[in-house]
Amino acid sequence: MITDLLHWFGDPAHWSGPDGVPQRLLEHLGYTALSLVIALVIAVPLGLFVGHTGRGGVALVSVGNAIRALPTLGLVTFLFLLFTESVTSTIIGLVVLAVPPILAGTYAGLQATDHGVVDAAEGVGMTGWQRLWKVEVPISLPLVLGGIRNAVLQLVATAAVAAYVGLGGLGRFLLDGLAILDYSEVIAGALLTTLLAIVLDLLFALLNRALVPRGVRLAAAVKKVTA
Repeated sequence: MITDLLHWFGDPAHWSGPDGVPQRLLEHLGYTALSLVIALVIAVPLGLFVGHTGRGGVALVSVGNAIRALPTLGLVTFLFLLFTESVTSTIIGLVVLAVPPILAGTYAGLQATDHGVVDAAEGVGMTGWQRLWKVEVPISLPLVLGGIRNAVLQLVATAAVAAYVGLGGLGRFLLDGLAILDYSEVIAGALLTTLLAIVLDLLFALLNRALVPRGVRLAAAVKKVTA
């Protein structure tokens, strides 16, 4: 099996043309990126609102977590039958998958902000808007980015369902390989998806380090030591 897998990766035909690895990788990234952007537009403002005001946050996050139990393949298939359009059904299904972790991370981040710090900001005359963007959001960034990072990993793993409704992406290798019992192609598709998830996870780890204020990172480290 390992020899067959090496031969598959070594075949130049698998690295060029509309069915080649680069093209399938770009398609997979495209579905992931578009779904992530739409999910961010929906979940981040909503998470900031419920986290800052405390209104309906627990119920909203609970509903979001319940939605995560929906099987994405079943949802995409239902939406495909409803809209008869592959891209729309796939993107909606992936967005439904990505919204809950981003929403939960944003809400949890704001709720975990030290109330003493928020009260101090209010005491020096900051408005609610100023407290949100200058105090709460910077402090909550690790959890917010953690929710986004979680959503990206889930999207990369699940975007393979696009192949089931006739689209491309790395899922094509899985579906096409199973159709002809070419298990080296199936394993190659799974391996490429895993490697993509690892690379994106490392990139988000670097992004987290770049965006989170140093003081917040130091405070988190001290909290871990004293816990």
